[in-house]
Amino acid sequence: MEREPITDRADGADHSTAAAYESLRPLLFSIAYRMVGSVTEAEDIVQEAFLRYHRAVGDRGQPDSPKAYLSAVVTRLSIDQLRSARARRESYVGEWLPEPLLTGPEPLGQRAADPAANAELADSLSMAFLLLLERLTPLERAVFLLHDVFSYGYDETAGVIGRSATTCRQLARRARQHLEAGRPRFDVAARARDELAERFFAAVGNGEMSGLLDLLAADVEVHGDNSGVRPAWRRPIVGREHVARLLAAIGNQLRDVQGSIRPTEINGQPGALVLAPDGSLISVLSIDIADGQVQTVRSVISRAKLRHLGPLADLGNLQPERYHESPGSGRAAAPG
Repeated sequence: MEREPITDRADGADHSTAAAYESLRPLLFSIAYRMVGSVTEAEDIVQEAFLRYHRAVGDRGQPDSPKAYLSAVVTRLSIDQLRSARARRESYVGEWLPEPLLTGPEPLGQRAADPAANAELADSLSMAFLLLLERLTPLERAVFLLHDVFSYGYDETAGVIGRSATTCRQLARRARQHLEAGRPRFDVAARARDELAERFFAAVGNGEMSGLLDLLAADVEVHGDNSGVRPAWRRPIVGREHVARLLAAIGNQLRDVQGSIRPTEINGQPGALVLAPDGSLISVLSIDIADGQVQTVRSVISRAKLRHLGPLADLGNLQPERYHESPGSGRAAAPG
């Protein structure tokens, strides 16, 4: 969607739109991002929703409930976007992962006031959960997120998606059935989780094979999204030994080019930015920790999915002759 400035309306419409934008944008972005799994598309959807709201205020006056109006527009735009994206993802080269969202230190998504609710929102933002949501139809996804994650009542949800409350209950029930078996588990003790993540990223950065072996689950998996552009691995890497060898090689290559790993929070879970010497971004790492071990590592190197995070490194200038070996050879395909 092409963005346009919210201007050229009466002062009353301008003030109404500005007030709604200030108070509702975090919630609307949170809904849109969880629906479509893309930061840039979510931002475009929210922008389009506020443009429509602004026009409606100028033409007909302020809606009785700006939240209901904007939630409906954002959700319906997200459903349309998700339906069109399904065909593109079927032809996607390699693994598809959501666009990483930097949630630390200043999160873009909605944050709840109490820790329990905050943890639930963070879990629903994780890459693991966003991938799980791909099992649902767009309508099931919308109803589940609105009701189970954002606490919209069934009547309110029905108004948003244009279905009856009974239909929304049925959609929510089916969604829960699809999600129940695969719902990810995360360690809930934040301090212990973050300490383990710090040790993990230090071991990766130092290329410490033994240190990595101590932190990885036996059946740990590494997934990478490069959208078909080299360098990267094409299939998941599975097993403690294989993953430790891959990550140690990545760390050694990164040190060779004087790059660095900067731990941060990605999608509400421990993660890191992999940086070139000049501070430009090579890739983003996100990890799932459960039972005191790293269960999954996800790497996004796709340039299209990282542009919103800042300047990108020129991968061709980072000793390219060393980055085309496969993980099976004991050398990493790329730093991150």
